[in-house]
Amino acid sequence: MPVEQMRKNMSENAGFIAALDQSGGSTPGALRHYGIPDSAYSTDAQMFALMHEMRVRVITAPAFTGKSILAAILFEQTMNGLVKDTPVPTYLWKEKGVVPFLKVDKGLEAEAGGVQMMKPIPNLEPLLDQAISKGIYGTKARSVIRLAEREGVAAIVKQQFALAEQIAARGLVPIMEPEVLIKSPDKAGAEALLHDELHRGLDALPGDYQVMIKVSIPEKADLYLDLIRHPRVQRVVALSGGYPRDEACQRLAKNHGMIASFSRALLEDLRYTMTDAEFDAALAKSIEQIFKASTQKA
Repeated sequence: MPVEQMRKNMSENAGFIAALDQSGGSTPGALRHYGIPDSAYSTDAQMFALMHEMRVRVITAPAFTGKSILAAILFEQTMNGLVKDTPVPTYLWKEKGVVPFLKVDKGLEAEAGGVQMMKPIPNLEPLLDQAISKGIYGTKARSVIRLAEREGVAAIVKQQFALAEQIAARGLVPIMEPEVLIKSPDKAGAEALLHDELHRGLDALPGDYQVMIKVSIPEKADLYLDLIRHPRVQRVVALSGGYPRDEACQRLAKNHGMIASFSRALLEDLRYTMTDAEFDAALAKSIEQIFKASTQKA
């Protein structure tokens, strides 16, 4: 069955995850970076259509294959979109050998206790039904940590594990993303607290399912190595978090067993005005660099 092959790929293959899940709040900035100004669209529908065109250009590029890219995280509208008349998740898996994931969180609450919890996710069960029907393998949900405050970090992790349990009950693999901001005044301290809370949560997990964890690249190299080796963890992956790709890759290469799940760093050299040849070459260079940082460690 496809899900068993997907699980094997995610557990055993070399590569990294492409995060193509920019949502409403981050889409204008992503389009501006790509070279499309705000004046190019006047409605959300037009904005998302332009974003979908960019994502299709990425997904259909020759270098975007399962040889380097294990999985792609999709925004809900991308999951429901088409590539060459084929649903995006189907195209990714059947044509590219790339495992599809879905971003399910609906944004962040206001900061309290040094963290931003996830907003409630309305209609989660119908969304999961839809994802399963489209061949989605797993989900991703993001929350944010700014300060090294134990109660706030514990609350973030508790919320993440509660959602992960709900996701796993549907047979999907949850990616928990408690992001420590790279501009945190005590990033290393926040990461140490996060590590300890994640370890406690993993040890207390019910059932026998596995989860994935997506974190900022830590200040202390190999901080999460014991979590990577934990029997309840399928993968620990790193977000670029605003670091330029060169710096993100240098930091990632110091963390054994950790692979990338980059978004901005993956796409940073791509521009709307590029020819297809220029676009494909720039993306291939980015993929090669991130693959190397994910698989060849310092």
